[in-house]
Amino acid sequence: MNAAQLQYLRSLLEQNSKQEGITPTPIPGVEIFTALSVTTPLPVVYQPCLCMLAQGEKQVFMGAEVFTYQAGQFLTVTVDLPVHSRITVAPYHLLKVDMEAALLAELYPHVQQADQQHSSTGKGLFVGAMDSDSADALMRLAELMNTPEHIPVLAQQTKRELFYRLLCSPFGPLIAQMAIKDSYLQRIGKAIECVKQEFHRPLRVPHLAQLAGMSISSFHAHFKSITGQSPLQYQKSLRLLAARNLLAAENLDAATTAYQVGYESPSQFSREYARMFGNPPGRDAGLLRQGRNWQPNAMS
Repeated sequence: MNAAQLQYLRSLLEQNSKQEGITPTPIPGVEIFTALSVTTPLPVVYQPCLCMLAQGEKQVFMGAEVFTYQAGQFLTVTVDLPVHSRITVAPYHLLKVDMEAALLAELYPHVQQADQQHSSTGKGLFVGAMDSDSADALMRLAELMNTPEHIPVLAQQTKRELFYRLLCSPFGPLIAQMAIKDSYLQRIGKAIECVKQEFHRPLRVPHLAQLAGMSISSFHAHFKSITGQSPLQYQKSLRLLAARNLLAAENLDAATTAYQVGYESPSQFSREYARMFGNPPGRDAGLLRQGRNWQPNAMS
C-alpha cells in the first residue's frame, strides 16, 4: 500500500468512525477499530480476519512470540487465537475484514500456484506488507463506506477480488491453508472448535488428536506451531476470558465463577486469573463494574 492510499484510507476511517473501539460499517463483515490512546497488554480472542492498519502501531503476543505491525502493514489471523495485544502508538485506526473460509475455498482452485501450497503450513497469525493489487482491491472495498447504495451490488464481488489477490500474493500459501481441505490448519481448527465448545470440561487430548487425524505427538507439535500455545494453555486462556465476562456481567463470587468455567480449585483459578489480568477476581470484578478496568475491545 503506497503513501497516498494509506492517507486516503486513514481519512475514510476517520470519517466513518463513530466512537472509540469498534464501529460496524454498512459492509457485511467489515468494521473500523479506533483508539485514541495507548493501552496495556489486554487478553482477547482473535477470530479469522484481515486487518489493515492505517495509523498507529500495535504489538500482539502469541505464546512466546511478539508481532509488531505499523501503519501500512496488515495482520492476518487464520484460526481463533487467544492472544495478548497492546496499542503502542496512537491515534490508532484500523479496517478489519472477516476472513471467509467458504469464499477462499471457492477461489482457491483458480490460483495458479495452488498446487504448490499443499505442503505449506505456518502460524495462525502473521504480519506483512500488502502488494499493490491487493491494496487496490482493499481501497475499493473501503470506499464503499461512502457510497452505501452500491454495497448490495459491489461489496461481495470486491471482497472476492481482495481475497483472490491475497491468495495470489506472496502470503497466499499461508492464507490458502484456510481453503485447503485437510490442511494442518483445518485439522487443528477442528480441534480448536471442540475446545471452544467444551472449554469448561476436562481436556481430552487423545480425542482432539483423533479429531485432527494425527498422533498425539504430532497434534501437540502442530497445535503449538499454529497457535503458539499448548492445548492446555489454549483452554486455560478461554476459561479465564469466559470467567472475566461472567464477572463483568453477573454478580458472581470467584468460587462460583471458577466452577462455571471448569476449574475444580478456586484457589488455582484465583492465581491464574490474577496472573492474566493483573488483579484477583474479586478486585477485578469490582473495577469492571465501575467501568475502570475495561479497555477498548482489542480485536486487531
